[in-house]
Amino acid sequence: MQELLKKLVEKHRQTTNLGKVANYIPELEKTNPKDLGIYIIDNDGNEYFAGEYNNKFTVQSISKVVALMLAILDNGEDYVFSKVGMDPSGDPFNSIRKLETSSRRKPYNPMINAGAIVVSSMIKGNDVKDKFNRLLEFFKKITEDPTLELNPKVYLSESETGNKNRAMGYYLKDEGIISGNVEEALEIYFKQCSIDVTAKTIAKLGLFLANEGQLSNGEQVVSNRVSRIVKTLMVTCGMYDNSGEFAVRVGLPSKSGVGGGIVSVVPHKMGIGIYSPALDQKGNPLAGIYLLEDLCNELKCRIF
Repeated sequence: MQELLKKLVEKHRQTTNLGKVANYIPELEKTNPKDLGIYIIDNDGNEYFAGEYNNKFTVQSISKVVALMLAILDNGEDYVFSKVGMDPSGDPFNSIRKLETSSRRKPYNPMINAGAIVVSSMIKGNDVKDKFNRLLEFFKKITEDPTLELNPKVYLSESETGNKNRAMGYYLKDEGIISGNVEEALEIYFKQCSIDVTAKTIAKLGLFLANEGQLSNGEQVVSNRVSRIVKTLMVTCGMYDNSGEFAVRVGLPSKSGVGGGIVSVVPHKMGIGIYSPALDQKGNPLAGIYLLEDLCNELKCRIF
């Protein structure tokens, strides 16, 4: 496995030249577009890695998976999905168009920005600091990574340039979808996206979901049902408006982030973390997708 990963990373490193790092968040533009890394952890405790697997990057939209699980624990499944849907939007992840044109009013799913802002508004706590700290501690617990912390430079960069997200937040407040303070919801959202991780961190998140919400010590943190809901939404919506093609090519529950991460789940077997900051036009890690496709061809681990 170790040799296979090294081979695939070197094969697809040249593919990074076809993508571009996210530049609408200024801090992300400083990333090296040629970076490519992978980390795999299986149920037997084996760990395999290659490339820039140890580089830190911000989790970005992969945090939507974490926030969704915590919001369901805090509020219950019925309440969460009364405010946000479960269907693909067919639009870019940061689109505002369907909020106004759709008859359903609520965001299509929790994996696009509008839905994620609603989900972040549901995190319980005494104040915004407490709410974010609860999310961060939950993230640490399910990845078994106590080192996770906020990247303040990326957070400020996100907050200063997040005008479209603010517009969505205030529109959702006006429509009665967000019931709390909009600026608090946005602060939590910007901060959760700005948590520093590595490929290993998100591989551990993938393993947590592969084991139906159970830690390596056997503790059941979220129910099988919550884990199944999250993985299903990852398949249908996790790779933005490229989720269908990704499901055909790779065939694993996955969630990407514009920081370059992809978390993938091989149910009951392993978690996979990818770092590939050069993105395609949809906002997904370009070389990372090719690497995952080849890996699934070699391991025959698709769920379809």
